[in-house]
Amino acid sequence: MQTIKGTISKIKVLKLSNRPLVHFKVDDISCLIARHSFNFLYEAKENNQIVVCGQYNSKNQFVVKKYCVIDSPMLV
Repeated sequence: MQTIKGTISKIKVLKLSNRPLVHFKVDDISCLIARHSFNFLYEAKENNQIVVCGQYNSKNQFVVKKYCVIDSPMLV
């Protein structure tokens, strides 16, 4: 598994379902997240710092397995 740290930009929901598919960019690297995507949409905002772990697919998109939003405000 590879790790990427950077700034989030261009968050976009590609597919709405029970488990939405979300596309976002981390420092010009295209990333996809389906697992925990509702939590990701709640926690992550553009220009937040994030660390993501995962692997690249055949289209050279980074498929996120785990993530941690570093500078998100305290969630109540």
